[in-house]
Amino acid sequence: MIDVSIEKLVNYAIEKGLIEQSDRVWAENALLAALRLDCFTRPEETGDCGELEPILAELIAYAVEHGLIDDSITEKDLFDSRLMGILTPKPSEVISRFRALYAESPEKATEYYYCLSRASDYIRSYRVVKDLKWKSATEYGELDITVNLSKPEKDPKAIAAAGKAKASGYPKCLLCREAEGYAGRLDYPGRANHRLIPMILNGEDFFLQYSPYVYYNEHCIVLNAQHVPMKIDRTAFNKLLDFVDLFPHYFLGSNADLPIVGGSILSHDHFQGGHYTFAMAKAEIETELVFKGFEDVKAGIVKWPMSVIRLRCGDKNRVAELADRILKAWRGYSDPTVTIFAETDGEPHNTITPIARRRDGDFEMDLVLRNNLTTEEYPLGLFHPHQELHHIKKENIGLIEVMGLAVLPARLKAELKELEEILVSGGDVSASETCAKHAPWVEELKTRYTFTAGNTEGILRQEVGVVFMKVLEHAGVFKRDAHGKAAFLRFVESVNA
Repeated sequence: MIDVSIEKLVNYAIEKGLIEQSDRVWAENALLAALRLDCFTRPEETGDCGELEPILAELIAYAVEHGLIDDSITEKDLFDSRLMGILTPKPSEVISRFRALYAESPEKATEYYYCLSRASDYIRSYRVVKDLKWKSATEYGELDITVNLSKPEKDPKAIAAAGKAKASGYPKCLLCREAEGYAGRLDYPGRANHRLIPMILNGEDFFLQYSPYVYYNEHCIVLNAQHVPMKIDRTAFNKLLDFVDLFPHYFLGSNADLPIVGGSILSHDHFQGGHYTFAMAKAEIETELVFKGFEDVKAGIVKWPMSVIRLRCGDKNRVAELADRILKAWRGYSDPTVTIFAETDGEPHNTITPIARRRDGDFEMDLVLRNNLTTEEYPLGLFHPHQELHHIKKENIGLIEVMGLAVLPARLKAELKELEEILVSGGDVSASETCAKHAPWVEELKTRYTFTAGNTEGILRQEVGVVFMKVLEHAGVFKRDAHGKAAFLRFVESVNA
């Protein structure tokens, strides 16, 4: 049966364009070596190659049964990445094909590269589809909600083994370009099937890749060739705008460069983008602004729960120049009336989350004002989800959430299901060990809804979206009331001063 599984994988690779028909014997022998086999009989009939997941499952089961790998999630993932790495085209071939297609159109190039990343199993599509996804209507438009189920759970045996293993500084982080083709180890995922596309942004070497756990269509990462810290400055704006100049159908944004309001990997300069339109991009300007000396740049405050200034102009350099002026003003801006302090005890608090896109031929950039101040009442962050929302979302609000896509913890899948059962049956939420934290929220919902077997799931999903809307409002530095709007305009005046 192992011969059949090998041949199915080879057939899959040929069907998906990873290898050519003329590569068949070479591929069979390469897989034999990986499985420590020294003979092979090509099956006369294998049937359709089918989906990739069951083919890999058969090969992994063989490897476990014959002692090639331990029966752990981590070792299985490392092994199937190694198998797929055998069948994935070399970096030079991928780059050559990408560039040839780019000469036809940027869309054709990224479509090829995205399909390759899925076919090679670098993007584990069969895991991504497990994520729960829905939309919730709010006054700011439809917010995207996801419950993240695609990342594999940490394997206890692998954690223990990794703790005993000698620490390695190679690659330095998960974003380093040295990850391309890396076999992986117990504390670093297998990247044998990983391929990168080089490009120049603002005169610096960068690489394009896709996220292994895509949260939206063609979710990409653009990483610096050097392992240098993230920094929001004029050069960052230039890089974002250079990218959307190269790929007008994509947006590109950056997490902020400070803890709490920044991304999970601040040690490596990188951006995230993709082929998707978020609710924030659809939101309209509600207050037009004019910045002195930049009358040619259309500007305004966006109708959004966070504090966003939108800039738009046909000249990307003018957009970057004005964005830099606003950033410099914000870095040093304080307004005690709304508890905004540029720094306390020498620690800086103000930064920006920028997002660039093309719109009707113009360059557009959203500047989301961020502040990471902590207080005794809000030790995780004043402009962070407050405690009453932690039953749904406690984690940092990064770039993806800023744009209107909630990335919620996996625990919510089981908790929302249990809440549904309790509400339909008329049970007591506070009596549940796992769901008691939701009790105040549920009691409030009961004042507005009558729950039935037919409507409870939909109500809970819609209201999770409302909670996420409040999360974003908490993260907004200028609140959406008269006091906050007046404070926002004072900041704009300071930029013009």
